[in-house]
Amino acid sequence: MSWIETIPFEAATGRLKKLYERVTGPGNNVDNIMMVHSLRPHSMEGHMAMYKNVLHHSANKVPKWFLEVLGVWVSALNKCSYCVEHHYSGLQRLLGDPERSRAIRAAIEAGTLEEAPLDTAQIAAMRYARKLTEAPAEMEQQDVEALRAAGWDDGEILEINQVSAYFSYANRTVLGLGCSTDGDILGLSPNNSDDPADWGHR
Repeated sequence: MSWIETIPFEAATGRLKKLYERVTGPGNNVDNIMMVHSLRPHSMEGHMAMYKNVLHHSANKVPKWFLEVLGVWVSALNKCSYCVEHHYSGLQRLLGDPERSRAIRAAIEAGTLEEAPLDTAQIAAMRYARKLTEAPAEMEQQDVEALRAAGWDDGEILEINQVSAYFSYANRTVLGLGCSTDGDILGLSPNNSDDPADWGHR
């Protein structure tokens, strides 16, 4: 599952066990991206809090399915197949349109954003995410102004920024520790957006 030691659900005790119980899916499944933190439960807690609030919080205004699109896009740019597969499955479930989901993925894989079935504001967000991922030191005020011109307000721009930044963190966690999807159940997420403390995956 990874290149470092991990503690399985069945062997967990104390704080780690309590955290595992909060993030489990069906059959006490814990995603490997969370299990890879098991030797330092406090970092798992920080990771999960960021993930839940950035991607699955009821105060977000950007549609959750599009936040997942951004996650798949950033992960594809970073060549992180683990996050691509997990979040593409989540995107499919949230969008509920298999044909459109496949077309979005095809455009992402080809790097041809203009061919994705997305509106002009969403394409602008994808361009912003690409530059932030590939050339963060080259970001300029005009990159944010382009998002405003496309119709995003400043709160939504913050969401786009945070999701893009979070996925680069998650990708580097996975790629740097050799985390695989072996044993994971793809497409689960903490869907109780009204309760930031509810991390359960369904």
